[in-house]
Amino acid sequence: MTGTPSPAVQADTPRPQAPTPAPATVTETEVRPEVRPVTDDGDHDRFAHYTRRADANRAYVEGTPIRALCGKVWVPSRDPSRYPVCPECTKIRERLRRRAYN
Repeated sequence: MTGTPSPAVQADTPRPQAPTPAPATVTETEVRPEVRPVTDDGDHDRFAHYTRRADANRAYVEGTPIRALCGKVWVPSRDPSRYPVCPECTKIRERLRRRAYN
């Protein structure tokens, strides 16, 4: 008989065993979102910004970052009188002033 062996012969033939996998190690990784200040296209660096006076004074003395009305976060280190005022900060300031008077 040529051809395929009978089913009884196939069942008795030992099959090669797959290697047993090594035990899996579980590693937990803490994922923290990266927080970056708003930098946009750099236009904010060419303007003076409105912020709370107390925050600005503290930032100049301690070197801590502050947030302007427009959302820019930075550490003030230059004389703001040499730059034009940020148009977005100006709009927000005017809206706040109108709301305070009404």
